[in-house]
Formats: sequence, structure tokens, C-alpha cells
Amino acid sequence: MAPERSDTVDADRLGDDDTVALALKILVAGGFGVGKTTLVGAVSEIRPLRTEELLSEAGQTVDDTGGVDRKTTTTVAMDFGRITIRSGLSLYLFGTPGQDRFWFLWDELSQGSLGAVVLADTRRLEGCFPAVDYFEHRRIPFVVAVNCFAGARAYGAHEVSRALDLDRGTPVVLCDARDRDSGKEVLIRLVEYAGRMHTARLLDSVG
Repeated sequence: MAPERSDTVDADRLGDDDTVALALKILVAGGFGVGKTTLVGAVSEIRPLRTEELLSEAGQTVDDTGGVDRKTTTTVAMDFGRITIRSGLSLYLFGTPGQDRFWFLWDELSQGSLGAVVLADTRRLEGCFPAVDYFEHRRIPFVVAVNCFAGARAYGAHEVSRALDLDRGTPVVLCDARDRDSGKEVLIRLVEYAGRMHTARLLDSVG
């Protein structure tokens, strides 16, 4: 006689820690030379995967390098890293290319993402306009993280929000892309915000 099938989960299979591991996909976007590769590398607990190439003379005619004249490499596909926010919650980070000619990759990279960090440089604020427009039009939750470069004029979050004409409630945070703790705070802020946005949309859809 076959044993009765139980719909309950065998506790022994779960072990002592029954926490379900959750991995979320996060995009890191922004203009050329704003610090995306730096941020992913700073916060990643694994050796980040980078797809950088030397800037070519041919690219000088199409890439806006104003303000980042010393930059010698560029991301041509993506950067990838991973960070554990807390027990059971990890973030997979995908840094997007910053130049216009690589934006065809964004649709593929954004599939299944929880949300995005849009890095901004107040010296070249227009560089993040395309990323802001992209995520707003696709209703992908995002936060704007102002990378505070040395020597750059300091602006408050409200001033940046107004300059970018952000939707009300879109978070703007100040950060140092080189600092792991600073980058981690940005990611935590995004996860919290994106979680609220997705929950609100779910409730609206069933309400």
C-alpha cells in the first residue's frame, strides 16, 4: 500500500535555517564616466565581471567625454557584481553601458529587474536624462544617486530632483561611488523604495 502523500514540507529538509534565499536583480545606469563600474566594483563581494575596452579614436566622434577627459576605458556590454544585504537577501548588480550606441542592450539587461540606480554627476547632469526617461517610461522603480566628485559644486537632493524633473517621491541620495558603505546605503534605499512601489501597484491591480 502506497504511503499517504503529505502536503506539508519535511522540516528536516529545511535544516536549521528555514530562511528562503532571495536574489534580486538591480541595474546601475547613468551617463558616460559617471562611476557605474566604480560603484559595482566597490560594493561587490565577488570579483566583479567587467567588459571594458580602451576608448578608440573612432569613438571620440560619438562619445561625449567632456568633463571626463582622463577616462581611458568604457563598458561595452555590462559590469556584474553581487552583494549580500542581509541573511537571505542578495542583489545581483548589472552595470549598463553609458554611451548612446550601446543602449540597445538596455532592454535585455532590464528584463526581470526589481529596480535601478541612476548615477548622476552634477557637472554633467544631462548625462543621466536618458536613463531617467528610460526607467520612467517603463515604470521601473529607480533612485537617483548623486556621485559626489571632488571639486564639484554641491547641490541638495531637492535641487537635483527639480533639475531632472523627477516624478514626485522618486528618491535622490548623495553618495561616494568609491565607498562600499555609501554604495550599500544607496542599494538598500532602492530595495525599500522599489518594494513599496511594486506592492502599491499589486494592490491597485487587485483593488
